[in-house]
Amino acid sequence: MATLSRKLFDKALEVIPGGVNSPVRAFKAVGGDPLFFARGRGALLYDVDGNEYIDYVLSWGPLILGHAHEAIVREVQEAAKDGTSFGAPNPHEVELARLVVEAVPGIEKVRMVNSGTEATLSAIRLARGFTGRDLVVKMDGCYHGHVDALLVKAGSGIATLGIPGTPGIPAQVAAQTLVLPYNDLDSLARLADERGKEIACVIVEPVAANMGVVPPRRGYLEGLREITSRHGIILIFDEVITGFRLAKGGAQEVYRVTPDLTTLGKILGGGLPIGAYGGREEIMDRVAPEGDVYQAGTLAGNPLAMRAGIAMLKHLGQAGVYERLEAIAERLARGLGAAAEEAGLPARVTRVGSLLTLFFTSRDPVDWASASAADTKRYAAFFRRMLERGIYLAPSQFEALFLSLAHTNDHVDRTVATAREALKGMRWGPEA
Repeated sequence: MATLSRKLFDKALEVIPGGVNSPVRAFKAVGGDPLFFARGRGALLYDVDGNEYIDYVLSWGPLILGHAHEAIVREVQEAAKDGTSFGAPNPHEVELARLVVEAVPGIEKVRMVNSGTEATLSAIRLARGFTGRDLVVKMDGCYHGHVDALLVKAGSGIATLGIPGTPGIPAQVAAQTLVLPYNDLDSLARLADERGKEIACVIVEPVAANMGVVPPRRGYLEGLREITSRHGIILIFDEVITGFRLAKGGAQEVYRVTPDLTTLGKILGGGLPIGAYGGREEIMDRVAPEGDVYQAGTLAGNPLAMRAGIAMLKHLGQAGVYERLEAIAERLARGLGAAAEEAGLPARVTRVGSLLTLFFTSRDPVDWASASAADTKRYAAFFRRMLERGIYLAPSQFEALFLSLAHTNDHVDRTVATAREALKGMRWGPEA
């Protein structure tokens, strides 16, 4: 008997490419049909058939307070009463910008946009305008949105679906993007010595989270900062995922490395569409109308997203927030690692703050080459077994799991117990 999710997916296939509005939602990497969800509350999601799940996707990261947090809901409702968008300045965008500048070490001025992709696109353009150079350097397996220049060897959905990253992108555009291994300073040093005067920027996820979670090696971020500064190259930290998640000031606060430009999104909007880019004042003053690098957005700074974002950042400023996230994430990581070990499966749990990934591999992932060696069939089997038992994980080996302040020890302990059951009898090798 077909479920309501299945019926909705059949209807969606008739009018939406692939039946989904973002590729990884289609479950192609893990098998089966995607679920359609009706509502969320705290750490829980409920599908249209009435089934309950403990959620570790959290809308791919923004819901650090959990689903339908009362402070966020209240602000959005009150904002909507006064109008959803003006296409003109409003006081809430000034307040949110001030909160961002106060929180993020590398941001002296910030411009609001509508998505992480818009943020990285705009930061790349600004870096090129500021330096007068054309080349962009990114890291293999890092994803920075579906910007033409940045889909070359991207992780995330590109890796999940196993498709090339450049169809539809002109060869001359792709040729302006140079790709290096993540966590490899020597390769950047050599490239900068050879072509530094052509390179506008280096863009990197300070903690890679789109090839699964891969932490930076000791000294890697510091090395990026030193090399780019020496060659007059703009260093961009893509903190769309890590911003406000690892700490109030993001990864740059945790690792004490300050980039020239930072891109933000996800948590910043409190669950509403948002993006932002910011950095040193002298660079940001090149953005129109102050300067000559053009970027605009009809819905940028809309009061709904601004008020949700203000409520979010104020809540994250409360004492003990990040300590609680650290504790609950460590509990989950330790439990999943133990469950895999008890089942006799080669596995590694990588974690930074409330981001983590269970890799089905026998060696620690340090870059895309080692992360991509993980057994995706094994992960797919694990995903399906967990889903059947009411645990909603990312439908891809190469995405992060997210924790929220709504997750409790009971949620985590139930998840670990379920993982122990799901992992029983899973063999290393052909799919069970």
